[in-house]
Amino acid sequence: MASFQVSSGKGGQQIGWSTGLLDCCSDIETCCLGIWCPCVMFGRNAEIIDRGTSSCCAQGTIVYLLDMFTYLGCCYTCTYRKKLRKQYGLDEDPCGDCLVHCFCGKCALCQEYRELRNHGFDMTIRWEGNVER
Repeated sequence: MASFQVSSGKGGQQIGWSTGLLDCCSDIETCCLGIWCPCVMFGRNAEIIDRGTSSCCAQGTIVYLLDMFTYLGCCYTCTYRKKLRKQYGLDEDPCGDCLVHCFCGKCALCQEYRELRNHGFDMTIRWEGNVER
């Protein structure tokens, strides 16, 4: 069984993200998923961030419904950005998590997706698949 390390900066210091918020075009596949299927992308991110305790489908559906009926999906997705930052000791950059998700939501989802992938996760095989490999 594989183990995934939760890391933080040296001595608890915050460290930078592995890619920038606006680096979407550096990875066209991720960019396309984020633009056309942000609920799927968020579901994948959330399942990995929650270490399999939540399902990709359920999380994506929650965000879809929030966006469809209230336009407040960003209030929910920003909580996962905060969880991800805490897990890996990442800077709150370029501004607060809620502001990033409210004004650059798709870019934020793509950055989080790339961050998880750069930490060794295969985002297409869900949590169980990552644990098995």
